[in-house]
Amino acid sequence: MSRIYNFSAGPAAVSESVLEKARDEMLDWNGSGMSVMEMSHRGKEFVSIAEKAEADVRELMGISDQYKVLFLQGGATSQFSMVPMNLLQGKQKACYVNTGAWSKKAIKEAKTHCDVHLSASSEGDNFTSIPAVDSWDIAQDAAYLHYTSNETIGGVEFQSIPDVGGLELVADMSSNILSREIDVNKFGVIYAGGQKNMGPSGIALVIVREDLIGNVVAGAPSMFDYKNHADAGSMFNTPPTYSWYLMGLVFEWIKEQGGVAAIEAQNIRKASKLYEAIDSSSFYANPVEVASRSRMNVPFTLADSALDAEFLSGTKQAGLVTLKGHRSVGGMRASIYNAMPEQAIDALISFMVEFEKTKA
Repeated sequence: MSRIYNFSAGPAAVSESVLEKARDEMLDWNGSGMSVMEMSHRGKEFVSIAEKAEADVRELMGISDQYKVLFLQGGATSQFSMVPMNLLQGKQKACYVNTGAWSKKAIKEAKTHCDVHLSASSEGDNFTSIPAVDSWDIAQDAAYLHYTSNETIGGVEFQSIPDVGGLELVADMSSNILSREIDVNKFGVIYAGGQKNMGPSGIALVIVREDLIGNVVAGAPSMFDYKNHADAGSMFNTPPTYSWYLMGLVFEWIKEQGGVAAIEAQNIRKASKLYEAIDSSSFYANPVEVASRSRMNVPFTLADSALDAEFLSGTKQAGLVTLKGHRSVGGMRASIYNAMPEQAIDALISFMVEFEKTKA
């Protein structure tokens, strides 16, 4: 078997060592005589898996006891509704920042629950930048401010945590969680789908400060109440147990790499290499302003879009796959999350250089 380099935006590449461990434990987890996917979620075996996963992510992110860590179904998309349902707490307004496709989806969903105050938007420049925080229009009577820390499609990323005064800060970190060090204490809620930096799809990680739990809007479905999940240890109903287990293996792997700080150093190195290759060429281009460029998702175009199909055919033959840009943007996109090895970036750059030599 020959493994390829998978540049997919999600579900994305998973470390081979994680996959190998899951393979080795598939039929018999830790001498239990059964697979994790067969275990009762309330049995002592799975409870130990769940508890370790939570302890590991708390250690990796420095999450204090003031926060609940929830492992939920519905991906990040369910959080587009769960956030306003749980955080409005009697208020009618919430602030949102629009920096791309995923921000727009969150805003659309929030509008069914509250008055959305658009604090800032980069739609005018086709989402190729992040508006300066000091230019944001922040409504102080809002319940919270929501932003998307990294936009997978446009390839823009916040390089620091915005200061929004006294408002509760909410972040969708689906595509850059655990890729850089952050201060969790600056947030009311952090949420992220699992399928980019934490393993498989089908599960979301939600970090919510404890004092924000317990005042859900009237009429909210019981599955959308953070308190129900917090009180039940994320087992209010049968959770996505195998995805939870795999997420835990990813947390172990990150610890083995040296933690988030070490992972961040690798990510800086990987992204810098690829951007340098793009910027040093007149054949390739990245549309995002330098200060807003993502370390996780790198979109780029060819000087002649007529060559796109040939480029993608060539990369596939070279074992470099899923590089086609999102249909709304076009061109190419290399998603280089935590599990993407540096050798993959080197292989992609080598192909790009050779392709340019033959086509420029």
